[in-house]
Amino acid sequence: MAEELRAAIIQDEESKRVLMLGWMDEEALALTRSSGLVHFFSRSRQKLWQKGETSGNVLHVTDVMLDCDEDAVLVSVHAEGPTCHDGSTSCFTPWLWRTILRRQSENEEGSYVASQLSAGVAQNARKVGEEAVELAVAALSEDDERVVSEAADLWFHSLLLLRSRGLDPAMVDDELRRRAR
Repeated sequence: MAEELRAAIIQDEESKRVLMLGWMDEEALALTRSSGLVHFFSRSRQKLWQKGETSGNVLHVTDVMLDCDEDAVLVSVHAEGPTCHDGSTSCFTPWLWRTILRRQSENEEGSYVASQLSAGVAQNARKVGEEAVELAVAALSEDDERVVSEAADLWFHSLLLLRSRGLDPAMVDDELRRRAR
């Protein structure tokens, strides 16, 4: 096994979103610094590897900082494409989005998520409209539990709509952060 592995936290330079965690030995750290592309030491394969070497979703290094004990490293990057192997911007994606991705890939018969996604953008857009109206009506005339339930339906169907368009919810988060400036 490689000596002195360091936890390597990979963070998007612009959004400051944590994209992933990997492990670096001295050689991976040196390659990351010298090449400008993130390299890791794979504990399972016991070898060095460059992030994106097969997918093309490389991470361009903008800064490397060791912590005070030099046993962890923070790497700021500009990502070319999604960072996570499941196609998400970050490996730290909310559970609901992961569930949607998993159910789409499994495509099990009877799966509501799979059927909605296979129905296409128009169906998902209609469903978001329906859920938005139900939330507005509940907000005006029903109890808090009903409002929360309808908000959950709208949130869920909004995520399905994003997925049906091939968009990642991190893009919505980025837009909201941009507006807050």
